[in-house]
Amino acid sequence: MSHMSESLPDLTIAVPASRSWWRDVRDAARGSKHDYTSGDIGRAIFLLAVPMVLEMIMEGLFAVADVFWVGRLGSDAVATVGLTETMMIIVYTVGIGLSISGAAYVARRVGEKNHDGAARGAVQAIILGAALSAVMAVAGAVFAPDLLALMGASPSVIASGSGFTRVMLGGSSTAFLLFIINATFRGAGDAAVAMRVLWLANWINIVLGPLLIFGVGPFPAMGVRGAAVATTIGRGVGVLFALTRLARGSGHLAVKRRHLTVEWHTIWQLIRMSVNATFQFTVSTVSWIGLVRVMASFGSVAMAGYTISVRIMMLALMPAWGLSSAAATMLGQALGAQNPDRAATAVKTAARYNVMFLGSVGALFLIGAPWLIAAFTHDPAVQAVGTFGLRTMALGFPMFALGMVYTQAFNGAGDTWTPTWINLFVFWMFEIPLAWVLARHTPVGYRGIFIAVAVAYSSLALVSRALFARGRWRTRKV
Repeated sequence: MSHMSESLPDLTIAVPASRSWWRDVRDAARGSKHDYTSGDIGRAIFLLAVPMVLEMIMEGLFAVADVFWVGRLGSDAVATVGLTETMMIIVYTVGIGLSISGAAYVARRVGEKNHDGAARGAVQAIILGAALSAVMAVAGAVFAPDLLALMGASPSVIASGSGFTRVMLGGSSTAFLLFIINATFRGAGDAAVAMRVLWLANWINIVLGPLLIFGVGPFPAMGVRGAAVATTIGRGVGVLFALTRLARGSGHLAVKRRHLTVEWHTIWQLIRMSVNATFQFTVSTVSWIGLVRVMASFGSVAMAGYTISVRIMMLALMPAWGLSSAAATMLGQALGAQNPDRAATAVKTAARYNVMFLGSVGALFLIGAPWLIAAFTHDPAVQAVGTFGLRTMALGFPMFALGMVYTQAFNGAGDTWTPTWINLFVFWMFEIPLAWVLARHTPVGYRGIFIAVAVAYSSLALVSRALFARGRWRTRKV
């Protein structure tokens, strides 16, 4: 009897703990209003990270679903998607640069309890984003075939894929604005709103995609161009929904009529931060373009295998980006509340969680790569390229996870220059030359490109962690 009585307390403690965990999941997904500048750090990261991770999972699922259906059209269609997405990364880079500055500005104002300042900052970021994205969209739509040729596309890819590229680049404003508006939600701590916006946009993409690609029912058969049309429609609806949520109020962030003014000093402050952040991501983006350019020289089969493996890799990295964004929001708000020690602890905690998560995913990819790649293509040659690429990049996943958190932490503090210099050194001065030498001047051929990716991201993690420990980000003003 005494043994039974001793075991009862353990049972009574376990049940409430389980209920609390599930309640946190529910609150995080629903979007509870929480003060992230105080209280338990682990729970705060959890509440922020759950909707961010779910948001990124949906983004990754869409990318995989898109290439899954396009893969049924042949290697030229997959190569078109890969080359166009590489060009779209330039658009994404500018959008991400502005979204980083917008999120950092909003997070700092929310940490200071200045919610009017946060709303005005969000409006300035959207105004700036709308102007920049319109210019890029027009240029991309006009010069789509020339850009494909510049990327090394074969004549058959240019002939069959120009329509896809024209629609994707011409409709890129929708992607740009989604980045910016959702970043302001995340910076404010309203990550659940950003999650719902992206889920709506991507569910529309996923449903419309196969209907427009293959011409199901009343829908026209548009081939690979149908995937671009579906994507643009879905993102457009997402932007409209996000704007309505801003007007209604999302919890920590609400845009009212009095906030709808142009504040040139705030716009200039955002420009200065976003120029640095844009250059930061341009550096990493151009490195991917350089890798694609080298891979394209090996033909459509190698390019298709590369595209599929990278898409699957991105599916795994999306949740990890969610955790990294949670760390950036926590750090920004903690600095706004004049608590840099809490900011540092939050980043270290998020880094530990991220390494455990992405390391586990990497182990699964090492085992299941052949089956994952085979789900997207029946071509044995493409499968061989994709399997090697996925396994090689998966070896670097734990270090990928570490580097993501620490580079995002600098951005969350508004210190966009430090990760810029890190990226410049790691990607331009190390990764691209290494990939070119291995691919063109050693027997490993195209495999050297995947090896260079894993080595470069591991180097990025070590350098960013060491610089974060120096602590200069603590005194950054936004």
